[in-house]
Amino acid sequence: MKTLEQILANKLLQIRAIKLQPANPFIWASGWKSPIYCDNRKTLSHPNIRNFIKVELARTIMEQYDNATTIAGVATGAIAQGAMVAEELNLPFVYIRATPKDHGLENLIEGDLKPGSKVVVIEDLISTGGSSLKAVEAIRNAGCHVIGMVAIFTYSFPIAEEKFKEAKVKWTTLCNYDAILDEALKTDYIDEAEIKTLQKWRKDPANWHPKTI
Repeated sequence: MKTLEQILANKLLQIRAIKLQPANPFIWASGWKSPIYCDNRKTLSHPNIRNFIKVELARTIMEQYDNATTIAGVATGAIAQGAMVAEELNLPFVYIRATPKDHGLENLIEGDLKPGSKVVVIEDLISTGGSSLKAVEAIRNAGCHVIGMVAIFTYSFPIAEEKFKEAKVKWTTLCNYDAILDEALKTDYIDEAEIKTLQKWRKDPANWHPKTI
């Protein structure tokens, strides 16, 4: 029987929400060259996958964070998923901007977040953990408790593990980098040589270069 990670990995690869291009890498906003690109917004255009993710995020929250009183989505990638999960669980929803709005009320948190709320944060993906933890900080600064974070996908960088541990944030993901590689190999999306390249990239993404293939 396939695990949740494997099932979702297959779905994400099928719709090219995750693309693997070891020989023709992408350039991230950070400037890193990367053989993988994740765009979970694509899942919103596929009702079956969109619903699968919503249900699994909600199930995870019910099983691990059943005392949650509010759901928060991280802008912009997790706003839609977060709102759907909040609807599924019949809980209030807010979303966290990357930076405060530059006009009007200059909000960083959009919605009605009550002080003392027990919040579960929804993310679409976790890379180094920096932007995710900024959202956690904003919620804590608003006088609320972050009881956990649930994300669709993680690259499984060690630095993210360290940052979340330091920030004392419990987190869970539906899918991860290893599951993607395993499923991509099984479905002939990539071959054994490319697997080695993809594994090497994760060890040192900031200094990886396609010439290492």
